[in-house]
Amino acid sequence: MNTIKIFDTTLRDGEQSPGCSMTIDEKIKVASQLDKLGVDIIEAGFAAASPGDFDAISKISEVVKNSTVCSLARALDNDIKRAGEAVSKANHKRIHTFIATSPIHMEYKLKMKPDEVIRRAVKAVEYAKTFVEDVEFSCEDAGRSEMPFLKEIISAVIEAGAGTINIPDTVGYTMPWEFGAQIKELVDFVENKAIISVHCHNDLGLATANSIQAVKNGARQVECTINGIGERAGNAALEEVVMIMKTRKDIFSDVKTNINTKEIYKTSRLITSITGIEPQPNKAIVGKNAFAHESGIHQDGVLKHRDTYEIMSAEDIGLEKNNSIVLGKHSGRHAFNDKLKELGYELSEVELNKAFERFKILADKKKEIFDEDIIAIINDEMINDNKMYELISLQLNDCSNGLASAAASVKFEDEILTDAAIGEGTIDAVFKVIDRITGYSGELISYKVDSVTQGKDALAKVTVKVIFDESKPAILGHGLNIDTMTASARAYLNALNSFLVSKDLLTNCKVSYKDKI
Repeated sequence: MNTIKIFDTTLRDGEQSPGCSMTIDEKIKVASQLDKLGVDIIEAGFAAASPGDFDAISKISEVVKNSTVCSLARALDNDIKRAGEAVSKANHKRIHTFIATSPIHMEYKLKMKPDEVIRRAVKAVEYAKTFVEDVEFSCEDAGRSEMPFLKEIISAVIEAGAGTINIPDTVGYTMPWEFGAQIKELVDFVENKAIISVHCHNDLGLATANSIQAVKNGARQVECTINGIGERAGNAALEEVVMIMKTRKDIFSDVKTNINTKEIYKTSRLITSITGIEPQPNKAIVGKNAFAHESGIHQDGVLKHRDTYEIMSAEDIGLEKNNSIVLGKHSGRHAFNDKLKELGYELSEVELNKAFERFKILADKKKEIFDEDIIAIINDEMINDNKMYELISLQLNDCSNGLASAAASVKFEDEILTDAAIGEGTIDAVFKVIDRITGYSGELISYKVDSVTQGKDALAKVTVKVIFDESKPAILGHGLNIDTMTASARAYLNALNSFLVSKDLLTNCKVSYKDKI
């Protein structure tokens, strides 16, 4: 049986989605989960893009145990050198270098002749081989490239030492039957001298279909992202590609992946928690409605025999239920920890205590605790573990005929700081009082509220995007609470904490409250 390598580019191409930027700590959490998921290669970033990307790849290289850690690099010496340095400490390392091969890209973007492109590609692969043994080469916009030229450049880079050749449908233009035929011709051409990989974009909604067609025609690596995130319309979704091959064994009897599918849902929720981008409810595999049945006919069929309307089980992706233990305000730490283990979480004693404390607070306010509530609490703790400023209490006075006011207490080091502010609305008042207490003024760029589960007592998950320094990009913040305003305050403080950590301003924070005001 052939193993299809799963190359996850959530941390590189996925992060290029507007609003999906992650801090270094968040990237490390994602990489660790991808390693647990069983992906073969983690494309951890683009080392030459920024110092932050370089640092993230370097730190990921130190913590990932099993997966290969990869950095993208243009076919330029500096890019390749930075990539090699960034992955140097990884147990398994790869450099992924690329250059455009379509006539339109060569003429208008590169302004290079085809023979110049080949020479640049060969030089890039040869230089990358001085840093790592495992080199991947991509023919950017291969979907619109001419086959004779593709064969010429592929032959040259394999001779130079590339072990994987990636054929991207960069603009999501190719039809599945076209892409499948292209892959088959290239697989036959390379004659097992290299692995043929594919990287499909979803501009026409065909990314997964093209990836699967490529596998059927001999591709042995698929590049994809969790939840299908990525620039423009996104990428092939890892969960879709993997579950298609697992579910349709009648068609894919000769191939398998190394993915632990029971980690899929947890990984999806982690990405959602960090980016604030929720998959559409009817998203395949991981959408909220993927295993839901509202139609009476469907419900009747499922109750009689699940296979009538379910082609895969929720348990396959990690949505295991244990109805014999119902969690509520009377539940103890043991039962709570058992539920966490059932959901796939192994927490330290400190992490367990924090999560249990938050669970008990929530259980006092909610009639029913769902698995999604617990997953949200754990993810919120993971994301917000750098708490320089921590919300202690929030009191609101929403005057319909006047200005709203908010009073808050915030913990900083061992000091409780308290202040009040008025605003043109409740949210404005909440954020202004935090500005007063911390001494940092933020500009709110976006504000989003989602409910974690159904019902009037559902947890509110708030995602904000805030600018604290006009010369720097906006920072994402996440907050979770049954009260939307409290969740909003926590999200705003989380954004501030992330800003301070990412800019290494810890020493500048240590100013007394009185000095700030």
